[in-house]
Amino acid sequence: MYTDRITTPLGEMTAASEGEALTGLWFAGQKYFPAEAGEWTDKPDHPVFTVLRQWISDYFAGKKPAFTLNLNPPGTDFQKSVWKQLLTIPYGQVSTYGKVAKQITRQSARAVGSAVGHNPISLLIPCHRVIGADGSLTGYAGGLDKKEALLRLEGYNCLRIGHF
Repeated sequence: MYTDRITTPLGEMTAASEGEALTGLWFAGQKYFPAEAGEWTDKPDHPVFTVLRQWISDYFAGKKPAFTLNLNPPGTDFQKSVWKQLLTIPYGQVSTYGKVAKQITRQSARAVGSAVGHNPISLLIPCHRVIGADGSLTGYAGGLDKKEALLRLEGYNCLRIGHF
């Protein structure tokens, strides 16, 4: 596995890749950062990271990135089904844990919340677009301040959310 550190307007992120796929993207201090990360090799010139840096640059410039990367997040089959569903939430929109649970027709909103929280590829798998049933911001492993900032960046009208 290879890693790279990428500076964003919301702080430093660590990216991980295996082969030609992105396997991780975490904010500094994010919950559930994998313990084995210390064994990885820094390789900032890896092609995956070159494309990722452009994606992140576009995203934080307020543009919906027009391209995607090959993603291969490690996780259980259930987690992967949740993360796949998150990829269907449009830029600038939100869903709830309960709606995601209904869309995958498995488990409870709480189980979905756990899977969302363990998403290893922040930003690209948009777990920040999932909010509580009452419209409140809940559970973002990178911190609620970052979740709020990402939703605002995407142009989501945060006044609709009870947290704001």
